[in-house]
Amino acid sequence: MSVEHPFAQYVRILGKGKTGSRSLSEAEAHHAMGMILRGEVEDVQLGAFLMLLRVKEESHEELAGFVTAVRDTIAAPTIAVDIDWASYAGKRRQLPWYLLSALALADSGLRVFMHGAAGHTAERIYSEYVLDAIGETPATNWQEVDDKLSQRNFAYLPLVRFSPMLQRMIDLRDQFGLRSPVHTLSRLLNPLAAPYSLQSIFHPAYAENHQQAAALLGQPHAAVFKGEAGEAERKPEATCKVKMVHNNELSESEWPKMLDGRQEKQESLNINDLVDAWRDDKLDQYG
Repeated sequence: MSVEHPFAQYVRILGKGKTGSRSLSEAEAHHAMGMILRGEVEDVQLGAFLMLLRVKEESHEELAGFVTAVRDTIAAPTIAVDIDWASYAGKRRQLPWYLLSALALADSGLRVFMHGAAGHTAERIYSEYVLDAIGETPATNWQEVDDKLSQRNFAYLPLVRFSPMLQRMIDLRDQFGLRSPVHTLSRLLNPLAAPYSLQSIFHPAYAENHQQAAALLGQPHAAVFKGEAGEAERKPEATCKVKMVHNNELSESEWPKMLDGRQEKQESLNINDLVDAWRDDKLDQYG
């Protein structure tokens, strides 16, 4: 007599059809993600689970449960940091000007920790690659993060360095043909428990989910908005709606546009233009 796999219950909850399926509770999501991270799930189950979540769209309770499970496995050391900056989308229309904003904050005395993933989507440039050109080499472990923050007030750590399994799930994009919920939950990780969390989404409908998940996770301060290509960089030609958490209170603000007219896609994303703007204070209207 065959015995049902322990993870099958979670696939069943999500996949029983229009009337029988439901979202996972926060506790169920925590346990399910814990099983995945411990390697207790078959590949076919993982694929089914991620795509069922993708079709349903993950709830803020599910996101919170996933995030706490990942945090349990990260075992990050205690490192003081002011701002957690998630960078998982990459840029394709414009240069990643947000990197200069992060470095300017570091220059002002704020300790900024950035984490992200690279290479999962073709024809995009990622923080990890550009930081090298600027002279901000990504860290490879938590000790280097601590050292860089002490020296420069800024550190970037690739996701693969602190959660290889999450990186593996992100890399499944080529097999699925779709992004998985991992892209969403990674933005909420805040592994060093920074009091301020900066998150950007590509689809505006996801903003409220991020906001509510941040509140459920006890995040003191968070800002979520639709950014250029999904990175934490506002589109200057559009108004920007920001969902916020501030001292456990949820609110919304709207920032006016900064430029008139649609900004055309740059013909060539030349990283040297970004480097020149940073090192030589070269004026760029869009940047």
